Amino acid sequence: MATVDLKLAEWALGEATKHGATAAEVLCISAESLAAGVRLGEVEKLKHSRERRLGLRVFTGQSSATASTAELERDSLSDFIANTVTLARLTSPDPWSGLPDPALHPKSFPELGLVDSEQGMVSADEALKIARIAERAALGRDPRIKNSEGAEFSSGRYQVMFVNSQGFSGEYAGTSFSLVAAPIAQDGDSMQQGFWHTSNRRFSQLEDAESVGRTAADRALRRLGARKIKTTHAPVVFDPDMAASLIRTIAGAASGPSLYKGASFLIDKLGELIAAPNVTVIDDALMPGGLGSKPFDGEGLATNRKKLVDGGRLATYLLDCYSARKLKLAPTGNASRGVGDAPSVSTTNLHLAPGSYTAEQIIGSVQEGLYLTEIIGMGVNMVTGDYSRGAGGIWIENGELAYPVQEITIAGNLKEMLRAVEMVGNDLRWRSSTASPTLKISEMTIAGA
Repeated sequence: MATVDLKLAEWALGEATKHGATAAEVLCISAESLAAGVRLGEVEKLKHSRERRLGLRVFTGQSSATASTAELERDSLSDFIANTVTLARLTSPDPWSGLPDPALHPKSFPELGLVDSEQGMVSADEALKIARIAERAALGRDPRIKNSEGAEFSSGRYQVMFVNSQGFSGEYAGTSFSLVAAPIAQDGDSMQQGFWHTSNRRFSQLEDAESVGRTAADRALRRLGARKIKTTHAPVVFDPDMAASLIRTIAGAASGPSLYKGASFLIDKLGELIAAPNVTVIDDALMPGGLGSKPFDGEGLATNRKKLVDGGRLATYLLDCYSARKLKLAPTGNASRGVGDAPSVSTTNLHLAPGSYTAEQIIGSVQEGLYLTEIIGMGVNMVTGDYSRGAGGIWIENGELAYPVQEITIAGNLKEMLRAVEMVGNDLRWRSSTASPTLKISEMTIAGA
């Protein structure tokens, strides 16, 4: 993989200034990826890509423009930079735009272990072998596993370099590996798909391929014979994936753009109790080897570990420099950007802090209710907090998983739901950059037949 060039980035900044930019920043990304997929043992996907791109954001006063290119020869770049400065002059001034306060740029960067030093890019042959092992394990799990949507293994590595006209310069690299399997179970007229995946920055820390396949098969099998239920009010136990989706929603409501647009139920809630005391939500960009970890954010600010919700109280918002200025607050190091995009707000390693209960104890506490394993559609009003999602899962009777249910809707209001978090599990596992243990909400509306 060709690396990015600091001298080229610094030259681009100089060119932007020469063409009239009052401030500028350059983001360079070099990346390589391989994705290999099989279905019923046959190769269905084999994709390898390499790219180097340069992104440029320039300011002429308080007007700005952002553009990107894969043409990295200086002759081509000179015209590209000149055109980007011209675009900036044509845009309307925005009093909230601009580079960060230079004092906020870090002078050094933490070592976060984002690169697998023992494993390079996985070859196509090896990737296909791993995908086949996962799918074969799924298909062999039970005679009712009749078909497959396939299995796919992916491998990637990247390098990021960011410089700006205030003298900031930083770079980091990372690797990633993932495996997913999606078998289909059938019993009579009932047909259900299962899904499971594993992801990590280190190849050796992936869940083994056979285990991924078996788990995916089990998740398909447990959905067979799904029933409908009558509308009721009952506890809902969110499995870790569904709980992670709920945590992601909280972060979205606490993000700067949602707040300054007036599109959040968390406006003016800083320091207030918004959830049960057992709810602590953390965003940790400095987690060693974390899938969302990075030493600096998309504007060159230091990243950090912060409690978004602390013991039920909203402790901070998530802000880039633009939203921080509009809200008259300090940026939180949560800017993120694609190579051709202006910065926006995003989380890093977002998670609900684990509690003390096992998933079995949480399920066992429910006399009658829903173990939620699937949500469908959007169904969240971020302004009011109203929450209504199509859903599926397993019905709980007398503290035990009894039978699968589908074609239901769960409904409530996030303000009430967060305060009604009754139990938090100890089963936090990282398979993406947003994670959660199992959690129980004491009561929601479950609409059925």
